[in-house]
Amino acid sequence: MRFLPVFLDLQAGPVLLVGAGDLARAKLRLLAAAGARIRYFATDGQHDVSGVGADDAARIERAEGDPLTADLNGVIAILCAGAGDIGVAMSVRAKSVGLPVNVMDDLTHSTFIFPAIVDRGDVVVAVGTGGASPVVARRVRERIEAVLPARIGDLAAFIGRWRKSMHQRLPEMALRRRFWERVVDGPIGALVLAGRKDEAEAALQQIPDPAVFAGALASGQAEGSVTLVGAGPGDPDLLTIKALRALQDADVVFYDELVSPEILDRVRRDASRVPVGRRVGRPGIGQDAINKLLVDAAKSGQRVVRLKGGDCFVFGRGGEEVEALRAAGVACSVVPGITAGLGAAAQFEVPLTFRHEALRITFLTAHKARDAESVDWSTLTDEKMTVVVYMGMTAAPSVRAGLLAAGRSPQTPVGVFARVTRPDAQAAVGTLQELPGLIEKIDGGPAILIIGDVVAHSAPWRESNLNRVISKLLEPAA
Repeated sequence: MRFLPVFLDLQAGPVLLVGAGDLARAKLRLLAAAGARIRYFATDGQHDVSGVGADDAARIERAEGDPLTADLNGVIAILCAGAGDIGVAMSVRAKSVGLPVNVMDDLTHSTFIFPAIVDRGDVVVAVGTGGASPVVARRVRERIEAVLPARIGDLAAFIGRWRKSMHQRLPEMALRRRFWERVVDGPIGALVLAGRKDEAEAALQQIPDPAVFAGALASGQAEGSVTLVGAGPGDPDLLTIKALRALQDADVVFYDELVSPEILDRVRRDASRVPVGRRVGRPGIGQDAINKLLVDAAKSGQRVVRLKGGDCFVFGRGGEEVEALRAAGVACSVVPGITAGLGAAAQFEVPLTFRHEALRITFLTAHKARDAESVDWSTLTDEKMTVVVYMGMTAAPSVRAGLLAAGRSPQTPVGVFARVTRPDAQAAVGTLQELPGLIEKIDGGPAILIIGDVVAHSAPWRESNLNRVISKLLEPAA
């Protein structure tokens, strides 16, 4: 993020606008609509303010003379649109005195840029692309316009009128946040969005105890809770709506090593983020310590999210955490995530079940060789069973040995799928006999193994067969 979105207080002083033609007039109308005081230097001498209302026009000063020598005292920003070389010179002058400056379509000489704007009164949404593509920003704005309630600004203003008085009654920050969340998400917020502000005012006034309304305990402290959230295999677009809501409501997030930075970006900005995961072969915090962190945070009144890669209950030790939370009397809930096996199946077109060919699925984990050696492979030799092995890269030779010794065919199709759903995902396909060699083709994990005839229906298998056919056709004749 090169440009940090900020909001300029247009009541703090005038904005200097330099330029001419349609470009300058477009910026003039935008500034006027935002309530700015404008000092307008028309470089062509044509101070055309058509399209600006009478009240807005009263705030426009038609400046004469050379803008390069103009008095900048009190000016809060400089805008140049259709100004030609004067815009570059104004940029140099603005930077020399520390004023923010925008030269339209010139990132080199601008210290700020104009975003695409969604205006709902007290709610303003700015969409920027760092100046790279105003068209993309406009398209995003159009989508936001379509889903944002027309009276969302009224809701913000409604809360603004009550905020100070309610905060005097709710000194604890956690309770304040939860109080307003329940107002916004509940019937009172719905009344405002429906244009029934008087009824909303009456309903808010009738709340006898704001702390109780916010869900406070008898002690007056906010009630803590823990939500176990499955983050999926890596693609942030695969997060559920419920998972996103939990991440936005959290006060603290304890996350695993495998949770991607893109998913962590969905966490509320002022929430604490605590890494508690570990990778195979590396030291890390133990499960008992994680359980204690969750319990202690919840009992301090925080809303806790335990964020796990994949699904919490598929080799994620979520069951142990739920038991520890229940034993400690802590309220908890679980938000499922897409497990890596399903992510790999979707991305690489591996149908884990297939009519008449694969009727059963077994999920198992094999961190190390001893994990694989402890598996009863004799139960996994059915040709109509798909076997999905999590964390099986290190133990791949033992997985192969176990299945072959139990009687599974060495020609059984196998796929190794790494970093599934992420941009750098990889796949290597072959037979069970070739499994260790397939691992060597993968540039690191995390990865899962899928073993069974269904792998022969996958996109990588089809591509591999096509490549073999092409290679054979290109062989020189004997």
